[in-house]
Amino acid sequence: MTTEVLFYHLMHQPLEDALPRLLLKCLERDWVVAVQAGNPERRDALNAHLWTFSDESFLPHGTQEDGYPEQQPIYLTAEGDNPNEAQVRFMVDRAQLADLTPYARVVYLFDGNDPEALGEARQTWKAVKAAGHALTYWQQTESGGWEKKA
Repeated sequence: MTTEVLFYHLMHQPLEDALPRLLLKCLERDWVVAVQAGNPERRDALNAHLWTFSDESFLPHGTQEDGYPEQQPIYLTAEGDNPNEAQVRFMVDRAQLADLTPYARVVYLFDGNDPEALGEARQTWKAVKAAGHALTYWQQTESGGWEKKA
């Protein structure tokens, strides 16, 4: 199965600003989502942030520690698990996933101001392309929107 893989190049706003907006769009489309952070500490920081990122919006989410992970519309993890049977998986903070095929869409968000993260994103792009997945590259605009570049 071919997975649609999107690369989002953060340039002008941090992950904490961009991720909630992308997750809201997923929920509007009734997509079940998993977000994989690079480590448990970052997962926990995102967990706290998603509760308070906006006074106008709410993102229902949880982690393994919250219980009932299979019922979470957005599941936060630092592992390769998928207990909520997500169709969409976000990869943040240089997290890596060996098998993309269980997902309809995988989204890599990477910090374009971090040379190491940029280099890893390029390597991931090459590997994902070689695996035959459909790739799209989006670059963040100054206003925080996204411009399709490839």
